[in-house]
Amino acid sequence: MLDALSSCRPSPEAESLERPPACAAGLTFDRALALLVGQAAPLGTEPVSLAEAGGRSLAAPVHAAIDAPRYDAAAMDGFAIADADLEAGITRFVVVGASYPAAPYPGAIGRGEAVRIMTGAPMPAGTDHVLMLEHVIAAAGTIRLEGRPGRRHVRPRGSDFAAGQRLLPVGRTLDPRALAVAAAADAGNVIVWRRPRVTFVASGDELAAPGRARATALGIPDSLGDALALAVCEWGGVPVRVVRIADDLGALAGAARAALDGADILVMIGGASRGDRDFAKAALATLDLVFADVAIKPGKPVWYGRAKGRHVLGLPGNPTAAFTIARLFLAPLVAALAGRSPAHVWMPVPLAAPVAATGDRETFLCGTLSLDGVRVIERQSASAQLMLAEADALVRFAPGTPALAAGTPVDTVRL
Repeated sequence: MLDALSSCRPSPEAESLERPPACAAGLTFDRALALLVGQAAPLGTEPVSLAEAGGRSLAAPVHAAIDAPRYDAAAMDGFAIADADLEAGITRFVVVGASYPAAPYPGAIGRGEAVRIMTGAPMPAGTDHVLMLEHVIAAAGTIRLEGRPGRRHVRPRGSDFAAGQRLLPVGRTLDPRALAVAAAADAGNVIVWRRPRVTFVASGDELAAPGRARATALGIPDSLGDALALAVCEWGGVPVRVVRIADDLGALAGAARAALDGADILVMIGGASRGDRDFAKAALATLDLVFADVAIKPGKPVWYGRAKGRHVLGLPGNPTAAFTIARLFLAPLVAALAGRSPAHVWMPVPLAAPVAATGDRETFLCGTLSLDGVRVIERQSASAQLMLAEADALVRFAPGTPALAAGTPVDTVRL
């Protein structure tokens, strides 16, 4: 359907990255994202220990400091012998010692001799074949080969990787698999991109910290601040704090100024539209607005700009709309600053159930993934919250998409 984001390249209409007029209601999602990503470059680098590097993005490649294996090693438990003995027809061997990974057999073997060897242990001098335990009969310090010897079961030195070889490239996220490779390379420290620091300022007279809303008749729990802070951790950033402010322009301006001092990204939650008390943009006197209003549903009031060199993203206050916009804009912004690919991975997934026609704006709906495909959750609302516990994907529909039957492929990204 729409795959422009699979490589994060703007669509043809987004190739020009000059800024649109403020509140350009016709701004497409692709162009808005291209404008945002065009403003984001990885932050500075820093060395960290491998134990602290999990989830970080490499700013310098990892090269092997040692060979792996460091020596010809046994690939399984058995007996090390010389292949030449097998070729000479010898089937009975005298066991002269043992080889362990940290205690190798110290000498060389002679004709008709064998060494008991454990997986990963160095091959003794003169040996190049490991007989499996299942292929021999052991008795009184000797072994006798029964049947065919099979494979050699030896891992040659450097057969996995060699010292000096580049193992992990710049930009690679240090997930558990990459950490295993870096550790095997004997990398005690790595150079990574600094993680962006993110502060959230949520505005609303009715907002209260969770657990305190019940104290007043009109209090509403802030369901977004802490949840989006957790999402930022998953996307590669560091949440600094969550601030809740009433709809007061002066107080909001003060909170925004303070937040800018300790953050790389300031996320303003609420106050994004044109209501009488929507002060989010006005609270930032130094705001250099890049875009405002995008032709999408939900989340049309989203806006983005720069203030004091920091990135500022404005989210709508409705929970589902805010989560949708955070996934579509905040996630790639955090990723780009953290040295990760900012691309959304949109995958065509068949609909598990039919969906009704969408409107004239590009639409992103919450869905659930299963073996049958993706099922769009019914009766969605930008202000809903309960369905967030069920949703694990966003489904993208082009403007004017007609009703679609089950089985139709639709662009889907994990939420």
